[in-house]
Amino acid sequence: MIGKVVGAFLGGKAAERVSGIQGPTGAALGVLAPMIIRRLSWPAMIAIGVGGYLAKKAFDDNANASRAPAKAARKSTRRKS
Repeated sequence: MIGKVVGAFLGGKAAERVSGIQGPTGAALGVLAPMIIRRLSWPAMIAIGVGGYLAKKAFDDNANASRAPAKAARKSTRRKS
């Protein structure tokens, strides 16, 4: 019981940092997460962790690549004195 309350609280706080997920949804995910984790095997947990890491790395690389041409264009239009 206490674990569900703590999970709901932490899920709600985590939802504040993630766009697209609001407090009640985060609380529901926080309650469900411990039950889901108990049913997963170790290899599945590792695969999910590695997959999340690689997805974030790819997302960050794409975000940085889309910003790089804009920075290069601004540098090339400046006057040299």
